[in-house]
This record gives sequence, structure tokens and C-alpha cells, in this order.
Amino acid sequence: MMLRGALLLAAIAFSFCTGLQAAQTYAARGLVLKIDKAHRSVTVSCEEIPKYMEAMVMSFRVKNSKELDGLGVGTMIEFTLVVAEKSAYVEGIRVRQYQAIEQDPLAARRLKLISGIVDSEGAPKEIETGERVPDFKLVDQNGRSVTLWQYSGKVVVLTFTYTHCVLPNFCFRNSNNFRLLQKRFSNRMGKDLILMTITFDPVHDTPDVLAIYGKTWSADSNNWKLLTGNPADISAVAERFGMSYWFDEGLMNHSLHTVIIDRNGRMAAKLEGNEYSADELGDVVLTVLEHTETHNVHHP
Repeated sequence: MMLRGALLLAAIAFSFCTGLQAAQTYAARGLVLKIDKAHRSVTVSCEEIPKYMEAMVMSFRVKNSKELDGLGVGTMIEFTLVVAEKSAYVEGIRVRQYQAIEQDPLAARRLKLISGIVDSEGAPKEIETGERVPDFKLVDQNGRSVTLWQYSGKVVVLTFTYTHCVLPNFCFRNSNNFRLLQKRFSNRMGKDLILMTITFDPVHDTPDVLAIYGKTWSADSNNWKLLTGNPADISAVAERFGMSYWFDEGLMNHSLHTVIIDRNGRMAAKLEGNEYSADELGDVVLTVLEHTETHNVHHP
């Protein structure tokens, strides 16, 4: 990725040397990896810009630090890349809100709003970015008890699914993203990185069912935990991360959330929706891995 970034900078420099006069603008989008207001820059896992650059991680300068307001790690953004004669920067940064056309997440969002009005006092507080994630105890595909805090000192990537989801762009995509994460970080799995997939249909998704599901995705059961448990325990964990789900005519309506927890047990990022690629998710994970490697780890 550093090489690709260097190639892009070389291409920009070549444009300067060949006498580029008018600024060139390019519509771009990507996933935020790092914000540096002091230096007015944002690092983005940027998607391909047709006829200009391939997908890569790049640090972009902004002219006004206010452009960075409201951004966080894992935020999907759209912006304009401006390549002028003697500078390159981004402007017009817009947070890309997740808006699905499929029924499930839209319905889940409406239910969450309604339930929040009806039972706003009874629901547990949703975890915010930077806050410590409370411990929980569930059961993995091998029938063993698993807690979050037993992986203190490692980065944990956590998502929710149910094994008989029929929509290919939802649970299927989340599982495939995790399969690709497992492959990309194969030398760090277990040592630095743990994956957790929590079912929100524990009545159907028993450990035996999850074990079969795990084989479908080549999940290493030591480092990719497929978790089930008591419905009340599942519900408590899901609510902490803002996850909504319910049955409707035999199908499960649900929202989409993937959470990255740093080595200190704090929520480093929460990605909503399904519009990011496995590469972009992996770039966020790498950023969290590298960031916490340079800081002291405080165990719970």
C-alpha cells in the first residue's frame, strides 16, 4: 500500500512537471482510517478513481480543518480530490450515510427508533467510540465458553449474523469479509487479532450449527469465534452495539454493524451497513493494530 501511495505521488509530481495549469478534480470515496486536525490531514482507504488511481491508502491534506469535523475511524465519506499545479488536497468531504434499498436494515432502523421512544429508559446505553466495551460471556462453535476480556491485549473484530440469512449482500457479505480478513492477517490471527461473529438467532444457531457454518467459511475455530448463547445474553450484547433485529413472517429483519475493539478493550470503530469492501475493512483493522502497537496496553 505504501508503494501504491508512492506511485500516486509520483504521478502527481509528473503532472506538475508536464505543465499542468488548471486544477483537475476527481470524485472519490473511501473509509476513514485516521484524522489529524493538527496537520489538517485525513488518511483514507480510498476506492479506485477510474482513469486516475487504483484503490489504495492515502493521506490527504485539507485546507480547512473544519472539513474534518464529524469524522471518525470507519466513517464512509465522499469527497473531491483536487490536483492543482503545485498542490493536491481534498475538499467537500461528506459523510456517506448508510441507506439500504433492501427491506431488512431499513425496517430495523425504523424499529430501533420506535423502540427507543417506547423503552428509552430500559435499554442499556449504546457504546460510543473510545469507550471501554463491557465484558460478556457466550459459547463458541466448539461448545466452549468465551469472554471478550480473555482477549485483552488483542484487537477484536466483531459482527453479527444468522446462518440462514437469505440476502447475499448482508450476512453472507459479512462472513466473506471475515474470511478475507482471516486470510489477509493469517500471520497475526490469535497473536494480535481475534474475529467474533455473534448469531442473533441462538434458538436455531446452536454450536453444532455454527461449527458447520464455520467450515463453509474456512473459519479457524481457535481465532474466529462463532458465538451463540442465551437469547437474553445475545440481546444484551447486541443492544450495546446498537444492533436491532426481529422476526417477521419467518425471516429475520436486522441492522448491520461491524465493531473493532482495540487492545485496551475500547471501541475503536463501528462500521454500519454493507457498502465498504473487505479491503477497506482490512485497512481499518490494520490501522487499529498498528496504532495500539505503539501505545501501552492497559488490561481491564
